[in-house]
Order: sequence, then structure tokens, then C-alpha cells
Amino acid sequence: MKILVLNCGSSSIKYALYNMDDNSVMTSGGAERVGLDGAFVKVKLANGEKKQIMHDIPEHTEGVKFIFSLLTDPEIGVIKSLDEIDAVGHRMVHGGEKFAESVLITPEVIEAFKACSDLAPLHNPANLKGVDAVSELMPGLPQVGVFDTAFHQTMPARAYLYAVPYELYEKYGVRRYGFHGTSHRYVSARALEFLGKPVEGSKVITAHIGNGGSLAAVVDGKCIDTTMGLTPLEGVMMGTRSGDIDAGAVSFIQKKLNLDADGISDLLNKKSGISGLSGLSSDMRDIENAANAGNERAIVAQDSYFYRVKKYIGAYAAAMEGVDVIVFTAGVGENQTKMREEVCKGLEFMGVKVDVAKNATIRGEEAIISTPDSKVTVVVIPTDEELMIASDTMALVK
Repeated sequence: MKILVLNCGSSSIKYALYNMDDNSVMTSGGAERVGLDGAFVKVKLANGEKKQIMHDIPEHTEGVKFIFSLLTDPEIGVIKSLDEIDAVGHRMVHGGEKFAESVLITPEVIEAFKACSDLAPLHNPANLKGVDAVSELMPGLPQVGVFDTAFHQTMPARAYLYAVPYELYEKYGVRRYGFHGTSHRYVSARALEFLGKPVEGSKVITAHIGNGGSLAAVVDGKCIDTTMGLTPLEGVMMGTRSGDIDAGAVSFIQKKLNLDADGISDLLNKKSGISGLSGLSSDMRDIENAANAGNERAIVAQDSYFYRVKKYIGAYAAAMEGVDVIVFTAGVGENQTKMREEVCKGLEFMGVKVDVAKNATIRGEEAIISTPDSKVTVVVIPTDEELMIASDTMALVK
């Protein structure tokens, strides 16, 4: 079975074609600058070869159409006909309380998903553009929605409710939803499989740390808490997002800078975090280099970043009444050895002992980085959200 995975953003379309007989990626890539001048598509073939193709992409349907043409291209294509594609799996960002698992996309599902657009006005409409494009180009092809928020729907009310008037939850759905759910679901399950540990009785903390970051507390394979909230702004400090901030500080800044709602949202989402605090970059590699060179603001930003991840690990160990496994994943989690070392340093009281030499050699590969006598096993598990989407799609289509 061949499954195409699509992830449509406001100005981008990422894709990957899977052969589910062996879970292999036949080809992958992405269209960038959709609706803008200078649009192009990057293509990565199964042999690792990469190509960049300039192509005018005024809107998403044209982008999906061009991607389809690349899949069957005589030179770089990997299939002879689009009929070889059995289904399409879509990354869907915000499913609210309506979707606790992946679903076959029907007209009813689309309407329910549209009703969640107030919660993700930039992401959900873009996700639907991908669904509409496939429906137009290949009518009748099964499509599946896999929701970023679904994995976190097992959180109890004490974890997801905000201490604001209850009517705001009842009328407008104001609560913590969490994101990166597909990643947290994949790495929490894969870590236990990798370690040969049973799901039942397990207590796992997953740290998805990239330009966007979130942690989740997972008990018996189910999420009981996560750091992101109504939106992806809450939680740990991120590349350009502030993470946790006093709501009073938000209104104070808004008044001082004379910002409207969109203005304060832009400041907290796009101009804060590592970038705002350091004044240098949102990329942790740049911050690490600057900190090593003695840049004081980079040092403060880096220390703050590590501290907040560590603080949530401690909080979630308390929430779960213990922890068996800590998982690092995503761009920074998989590749920045210093982040993992600094976050785990000082957690010896919890039974965490990291093998510093082992940790220093691990980049983007599955590995145990804790010492043999560590009571808590610390692992690096590269995330694979696309494979998770493809797997869910295959299961539902079958």
C-alpha cells in the first residue's frame, strides 16, 4: 500500500510518499512560498539525491497538482500513475475536543474541523486547502485526518482547565489542548518498544524540543498533561515564542507599546523566546556558539531555555508520582548534546544519571544516554510524525 502524507501550512506544502509494505519513504519534499513570488519545490529521492525546482504556485491546489506531477515525472518520479496512491493522510493542527483520534475525512468531519478554526485561524484553513486540493484532483481517493491535538485528549480536567470563569470553557472552548501530539505519541511508544518495556505501568516524559517545543507526561501510553495550551504559545521557551508569561505582563506590554490583539500576538509568537531574549537568533546553534564566545545575552537565553525544560521535567515527575523514561526528540532534542546534558544535570535526586561521554556522541539516532545504574532511563528517539500519519491512514483505510 502506498500512502501520501501532506502537511499544508499557510504558505507551504510538505509531502512524503510511503511504501507501507516496509514503511520506506519513496520520495519526500516540500513546496515553499505558496502564493508568493519565487515559489519552489524541494524534492528528496529515496537514494538521498536532492533537487530544487522553481515553479509558480499561486495557491494550494496548484501546489498539490505540481507535487502529483513530480511523483509521476519520467526522470525523478517514483510511481507510474497516481492510481498507485491508495490514500492521503493529512496533518491537521487543531481538532479541539471533537477529535480524540485520527479519522477518515468525510463532509461531516470537514464541518466539525471548520468549527475549530477559531482556535487555529492560521493553521486549520491551510490544512483544509490540502484536503480540498486532493478532492478536486483525485475525487474519491480516501483521505485521513491526523490531529496534533488528539493525543492530549486523555488529559484529565484538572490538567486542561484554566482557572477562568467556567463559562469561557463552555461557550468558547477555552482550555489547554496541547500540540505536537503525533510526535509525543510516536516517541513515547517507540521509546518503550526500543527499551523492551511494557506500556502498562509505564511513566514517560517526552520532550519535543525544536524551534517550537513542548513536553508531555505519558502514563500507560496516555497523555495526562502537556505544556502547550489553547495555542502553541504556552509552555517552555521556544525559538520565537515566549512560552509561559504572566497574563498581567501581556496587558502591561500591550498598553506600553499601544498594540492591538494582533500586535501583541505577533510580538509573543514571532519576536520573543530565544530570539527576543538573546537579540541574536532563534536557532539554538547560533545561541550556543555565541554563548561559548562569551556573549552574555546568549548565555542568559541559553540558561533560561535549559532551566524551563528541566523545571517541567520535575513537575511532570511529580504529576506522575515518578518517572521511568525521559525521551528527547525533535531538532534540538535529537541533535544538541549540550541541551540534553544541562537539562539532566541536577536531576540526580530523581535517579537521573547521564553518561556525558555517550551523550556527546549522539546526534539524530536512537540511543540510551543514561548510565547503566541510572534509575531513570534517558533516551534519544528521532521523531517520525509522517510515518505515524501514514500508519494511521493505512489502518483506517484498511
